[in-house]
Amino acid sequence: MSQKPRSNLAARKRAPAPVFAALGDETRLALVAKLSGGSSCSISQLTKGSRLTRQAITKHLRVLESVGIVHSIHAGRESLFEFDPAPMEEMRKYLEFVSEQWDHALARLKSFIDD
Repeated sequence: MSQKPRSNLAARKRAPAPVFAALGDETRLALVAKLSGGSSCSISQLTKGSRLTRQAITKHLRVLESVGIVHSIHAGRESLFEFDPAPMEEMRKYLEFVSEQWDHALARLKSFIDD
């Protein structure tokens, strides 16, 4: 029985790692912020106001797309990118899980100190 929780814990630790890694870049965070408004944006729209080239923005979008944070749709010859909140929801659940683990550990420590 002790093996199942450990494997579940290991799986929960690994699941959000690529999403955290993808968001570990300022440019990608800025792109997510632009796209989280709910409207689809082209690469040209996302490049506007940036010092980066369209190719650089495209590379960052592909990283975000590989972890499911954004997805592209084709409108004629143009690709439009949209935000998908599902991976962020998984990150939130993971952070709640970690927070709960810390709360339990701190409660055990407090109990140990108080005794």
